[in-house]
Amino acid sequence: MHLTSLAPYMQWAKQHPPTRWDLTNSNLLACGLDDLPGAREALELQGDNDEGYGPLLEAIAARYGVSPDRVAASQGASGANFLVYFALVGPGDEVLVERPGYDPLYGPIARLGGRVTRFDRRVEDGWRLDPEAVERSLTPRTRLIVITNTHNPTGALAADEELEAVGRLAERVGAFVMVDEVYLDSVPGGPWKTAAARGPAFITTSSLTKSYGLAGLRCGWVLAAPEVAERTRRARDVVDGSGAFPAERLSLLAFERLDALASRARSILAPNHAALGRFLDAHPEIECVRPAGGTTAFPRLRGVTDADPLVERLRRDFDTGVVPGRFFQAPAHFRIAVGGRAEVLEEGLRRIGEAVRKGLGAGG
Repeated sequence: MHLTSLAPYMQWAKQHPPTRWDLTNSNLLACGLDDLPGAREALELQGDNDEGYGPLLEAIAARYGVSPDRVAASQGASGANFLVYFALVGPGDEVLVERPGYDPLYGPIARLGGRVTRFDRRVEDGWRLDPEAVERSLTPRTRLIVITNTHNPTGALAADEELEAVGRLAERVGAFVMVDEVYLDSVPGGPWKTAAARGPAFITTSSLTKSYGLAGLRCGWVLAAPEVAERTRRARDVVDGSGAFPAERLSLLAFERLDALASRARSILAPNHAALGRFLDAHPEIECVRPAGGTTAFPRLRGVTDADPLVERLRRDFDTGVVPGRFFQAPAHFRIAVGGRAEVLEEGLRRIGEAVRKGLGAGG
């Protein structure tokens, strides 16, 4: 397998031509130093973080109400996911991954000797997590079930009973359930119960990126039963050893100010989701399950099976960027980012509407 095939979306995200009205980046609008008071004073270049910076691990544990031995540090949520794979997946193991899905969630598995199998989340069902779909794809060789909550790319929130049913299915075959919760804190109505609190079969991965606007710190973590957390620490020994100490010091500062950062996120996301809702109300030709939260939406045009012509013409003729749905195994759809500047989102949506009105979505 050629390396460029492992994560085609990530390659595209790094290399696609830029646009002025860019709705491709799923990060929350980035924080500046003024959003993290005391950051300059807290900066240190060196310290003890061989297993992760102790005070940061304690802060993460306190945030979720777990003991520190259930926390392992990582480089972002993607790093956390990889460490879980490296710790748990070996030759011949099956990893059951949702579809549509984010390609770093399944790209590494074959490289570890595992086999990817899929279960579907269907637009007709509101992209809900369907335990029966999981059960149909489960086998005695399933080692890990992989879910995002909220779902990437659609923003759908899994119900408690759905997650718990999947956990029971995993226990039946001796598997784990890894739930990437990097968007979960951005959903109104929280705090939400983390998957790792649902029992030893569950593993949570997350970071400060999507819900808090701190992608530059690359602060990620794994929450799991103590023995699984320990396995991810030992996996890290041969992946990147440890994190960057200055980033972990600043990440601790972020946890001490998490409420303020969450308030900032709400001030960005609430009006942006409202703008998205107004846009969808004004364009019934665009179908979209309204996201529960998060920084993305995943619409499609009625009667169009391939969104690529629309995506390309938006870039070329309207200087507007959206993500082709084919990267998430749903080519009729396209992903819109709603976590950035309000003026960019609103103008980008206006241009999408203009393109649709001119009939540019049907490939003509």
